[in-house]
Amino acid sequence: MHFKLIIAFVDERRTDEIMDAARDAGATGASVVNNVRGEGLSRKKSFFGLAVDAQRDVLMFVVEQHLSRKILERIADVADFDNNPGSGMAVQIDLEDTIGLKSQIETLMDEVEEKI
Repeated sequence: MHFKLIIAFVDERRTDEIMDAARDAGATGASVVNNVRGEGLSRKKSFFGLAVDAQRDVLMFVVEQHLSRKILERIADVADFDNNPGSGMAVQIDLEDTIGLKSQIETLMDEVEEKI
């Protein structure tokens, strides 16, 4: 099996909703890094040096390559990144090697075999 890494930067209030959507599309789990921040084309305004924008979470999904595009598109649909500038983004990266995924591989075998 070949895997991709999907990384999504999302508003922390939407994390659970986006995680559920990714699972519904075939993701078998994720790692979440809380309370990150980023900047887009322009800096966010601050109030006495404190940022007034919402905190972000980084969601990292290791997914089977045949499912990756569907999962990425589902995340994009639910998060509505394109229609809400500054709401986040998601990317996918090819993974050369993975270890520690035995239980996910067993779960995915039947599902992916149907798609190949």
